[in-house]
Amino acid sequence: MRLQDKVALITGASSGIGRETALLFAQEGASITVVDINDEGGQETVRMVEQLGGRALYVRADVAKAADCQQMVAQTESTFGKLNVLFNNAGIMHSRDDNAMTTEEEIWDLTININLKGVFLGCKYGIPALQRAGGGSIINTASFVALLGAATPQIAYTASKGGVLSMTRELAVIHARENIRVNALCPGPLRTEMLMSFLNTEEKRQRRLVHIPMGRFGEAKEMAKAALWLASDESSFMTGAEFVVDGGITAAYVTPE
Repeated sequence: MRLQDKVALITGASSGIGRETALLFAQEGASITVVDINDEGGQETVRMVEQLGGRALYVRADVAKAADCQQMVAQTESTFGKLNVLFNNAGIMHSRDDNAMTTEEEIWDLTININLKGVFLGCKYGIPALQRAGGGSIINTASFVALLGAATPQIAYTASKGGVLSMTRELAVIHARENIRVNALCPGPLRTEMLMSFLNTEEKRQRRLVHIPMGRFGEAKEMAKAALWLASDESSFMTGAEFVVDGGITAAYVTPE
């Protein structure tokens, strides 16, 4: 098993990419800290992990709050003894996130606080734990829109994910000699509740689908498999990278330098 005896903390693990990753990591031998503000969903993820024979802990934490992030790491270490993998996956895509003229400041602040500050705070408290464990892997969920502009306006989301990608690169450089790897997972458009609630009309969905060479939305399970590779020693020489899993969308639209 690729994560035998490892301990992984996953934020946003009550559904979507986070839940699928928790289940896959557990099957590969990891103990899991499930972090979310959705208590019902988080507890359900824990039950699902336990049904697979794995070990899991649920911690309620708002990743935009420093005290909560400090506590989620502390509870992980006190329960499982260490932290080896930190998956900063929690994020939102608000229905009122639009272009720069119409997006309200409160929506901007909310999105940046969760999507970008949440990754910063996860690393702020998670990196010392990884250092205590002798190293490990950090995976930050960015997005293909960190590399492209979005076809459907979502200015705060796009800006937040661009920030995640830049922060990932800097953290990777800073901690490269400490056996701590930091990479960004950049999913393409996924058939998850978060995106489907944003692309809430057939017109919006088709506008996004037409740009994907594979002609379909990705699945959360496919992102979990990508995260597993980044978490495992199989990616031991990879840090500071954008791991793009997007059905070909960036290949079709990014012009080579």
